[in-house]
Amino acid sequence: MGMGRPRAFDADAALDQAMDVFWRHGYEGATIAQLTEAMNINPPSLYAAFGSKEGLLKAALDRYTERRDAWMEKVLGAATAREVAERFLMEHADAQTDPANPPGCLLVQGGLACGTGSENVPFELAARRTHTEDQLRERFVRAKAERDLDESADPAMLARYLSAVTSGMCVMASSGADRNALREIAAVSLKAFDEQAKG
Repeated sequence: MGMGRPRAFDADAALDQAMDVFWRHGYEGATIAQLTEAMNINPPSLYAAFGSKEGLLKAALDRYTERRDAWMEKVLGAATAREVAERFLMEHADAQTDPANPPGCLLVQGGLACGTGSENVPFELAARRTHTEDQLRERFVRAKAERDLDESADPAMLARYLSAVTSGMCVMASSGADRNALREIAAVSLKAFDEQAKG
């Protein structure tokens, strides 16, 4: 038997294009026509490769999460909890307003509005946001053990706070807020973090 016919498209490049469409339009707003045009494939090829529109979203999210994890590794590698918080907030402000990407964050933008048949999408996105929050919490637990955070500081609350702030920044960025506005929010939020970190 001969080998199966090779796929006629570059899967990574196609996922990058799909990611962009989902990021700009959200899961509900992204149409199969928009996705296939951006990916330069036809609908049967999309379904053959990814099974469904939701399967394509999950594959695009996997790719996005890989990049986010690589970025988080640098954030979490900061010497102190305070530096972790500063990197996380300020680099979010920069990333969410980077002209090379759609404004905001795919993990928020992707599922702000989902109708019947798409109920799993917001939960999928929330699970991936929780993953980032868990990474922060674990880093702050370590910081507390190293006495870098006050004994009364709550690592879970600090991680949840940073996660909530950056989600709000994402919504603002998608509504047109510029980098300076987001950095101002980051600076104010960092002061609140400092107060809580001291217990």
